[in-house]
Amino acid sequence: MQDASKLLDEHDLKRIIERFAFQFTEPYDDPASIAIVGMQRRGVYISERVRAVIKQELGTEIPFGVLDVTFYRDDFRTSMKMPEVQITDIPFDLYGKHIVLVDDVLYTGRTARAALEALMSFGRPASIRFCCLIDRGHRELPLAPDYTGMSVPTHTSEEVLVKLSELDGEDAVYIVNRNSSSKNHE
Repeated sequence: MQDASKLLDEHDLKRIIERFAFQFTEPYDDPASIAIVGMQRRGVYISERVRAVIKQELGTEIPFGVLDVTFYRDDFRTSMKMPEVQITDIPFDLYGKHIVLVDDVLYTGRTARAALEALMSFGRPASIRFCCLIDRGHRELPLAPDYTGMSVPTHTSEEVLVKLSELDGEDAVYIVNRNSSSKNHE
């Protein structure tokens, strides 16, 4: 990677995942009242890891869903490239559930807005909390995470790359300097 700095390694990520597991369940008397929805792509793997810690530590199986927001994005029709649509699978009723929506990087807030809209099309949960591994700033919408692994102020010419062993063969987070003419995505 050209001009990359490592922000987090595998031990840092493991510690954050464990913290998320306790933060997600702590406010609720019954951990079974929550459900976790991972946003495609890396949010899914982060969610699965948090869910595994909850099961191990509390002995509770938390409902889990996968969400793709491609068709809910406000730039869907204006994007020059063909969108890569992924699976959405929410195999439980959202009604009355306290949903924790998980993504890897929060940037402008547009993907998070799309995710809220997509979730609401599946039902009416009791509440929705938002979790991101990295909050890199530069919000364009008034959205903020309820749970954050790390806040990293960035320049618009930088990108945050989350690498997970399931997809990338390593667990790490990097900040990468990109050509200022390249387009950053959330």
